[in-house]
Amino acid sequence: MSGGRRAWRQRWAARVVAERGSAVLEFIVIGVLVIVPMAYVVTSVMRVQAATMASTQAVREAARAFATADSVAQGRAAAVTAAQVAFEDQGFVLPESAMRIQCLRACLEPGSSITVDLDWQVGLPWMPSSLAQGRSMSVPIDVVHVVPVDTYRLTRP
Repeated sequence: MSGGRRAWRQRWAARVVAERGSAVLEFIVIGVLVIVPMAYVVTSVMRVQAATMASTQAVREAARAFATADSVAQGRAAAVTAAQVAFEDQGFVLPESAMRIQCLRACLEPGSSITVDLDWQVGLPWMPSSLAQGRSMSVPIDVVHVVPVDTYRLTRP
């Protein structure tokens, strides 16, 4: 073996020996600086997506429940119950006064329509309010769904 190769091998072997244990340190640094923030972002996006799905399902089911009810009072109660179930399916609680129900013309009149609007904010997980100047970090969600009342609906006394 030539002297140049032998010297190169010795330098390489010395370098490998000098770097022992640095892989653990590199893993910790990369884990803290890259993996932890990435996991937080993924968790936050999943929470907002679940809230959006819960809201979409809540307004759709609330409008359907209202449109098929026998009276306006029963319709409002059925709509709130349907929205609460949709929220609970995704692990949320329906905020009070977040859902508004409006009717075009008279409610439950054949040919009219029912509009359900849900406007609320979902908080981001593990975000202290000190980072947001005392406010909670949240994402606004506003969902609207319109359902027509059946033209051939039987009107009940």
